[in-house]
Amino acid sequence: MQQLFYVLNGSVSVCIYFINTVICVTPLLFFSVCKLIPIRPWQTLMSKTVDAIATLWIGINNLNQKIFSRTRFTLNASGELRKRDWYLVIANHQSWVDILTLQRVFNRKVPFLKFFLKQNLIFVPFLGLAWWGLDFPFMKRYSKSFLAKNPHLKGKDLETTKKACEKFRNSPVSIMNFVEGTRFSPKKLPQNSAFKRLLPPKSGGIAFVMSAMGERLNKLINVTIYYPGGIPSFWDFVCGKVKNVIVDVDTIEINQLKTSGIFNEGYFTDENQKQKFQQWLNQLWLQKEDKLLALEKEHESSCGH
Repeated sequence: MQQLFYVLNGSVSVCIYFINTVICVTPLLFFSVCKLIPIRPWQTLMSKTVDAIATLWIGINNLNQKIFSRTRFTLNASGELRKRDWYLVIANHQSWVDILTLQRVFNRKVPFLKFFLKQNLIFVPFLGLAWWGLDFPFMKRYSKSFLAKNPHLKGKDLETTKKACEKFRNSPVSIMNFVEGTRFSPKKLPQNSAFKRLLPPKSGGIAFVMSAMGERLNKLINVTIYYPGGIPSFWDFVCGKVKNVIVDVDTIEINQLKTSGIFNEGYFTDENQKQKFQQWLNQLWLQKEDKLLALEKEHESSCGH
């Protein structure tokens, strides 16, 4: 009987997600097309309108979750979160539910979350236009083998991305990056890894963002997501099987990373600087591993009682 309830509950919830998406995407695409008119104040107004529609879409999704998923979100945050700051958000990645979790805890607390996307994704039907309308930065990355054959293009990828970020000059933004590169699975762990609950972090993506955003990006939000009942699927979540999610948030001043020499533009040309930043990120990830272990033990202890 309970299984039938979960199926019905999840089915209704998914239908509401779908209806909400269709209703919100239609005006979002319309105002995205309006941004093609090359008048800067007009484009700024359209960008704010599109962001407002996306924020409303997330708000309705959150209401859907409160009614059907009934998941209890516990947010432990150090540092003040403000809508007028420029953020780089990094988090461990375990499930598609992570994205819903991040949208749930950060909606209306920080600027709308945006992802750096590969340049060719702009050609995806409908979604490409929506991402462009939402000012998702499209980046062009060249492989080492390509640059070896075309050395004159070295540094052009960063230059192109910096131009894409010019639109954030007067409008705060939150850039999201999953530094593990993919969702966690024990099978994906390298041999003799220092991590058991996380994949090794990759520093290239966030270094690219920090360089492209320059002085505008002033804070890094380090998010640790823990699912007490085990890593859930999206279906588990919409069915109401995920009872609790714990989200731990640390805020780090990016300027401190620069003044202390942990990060600078030399990342892309100096191997020592690159290793220094990677070591700092590895240490941050080891702390995240310890945090997950502590939360796991706390959950097991509470279940034992």
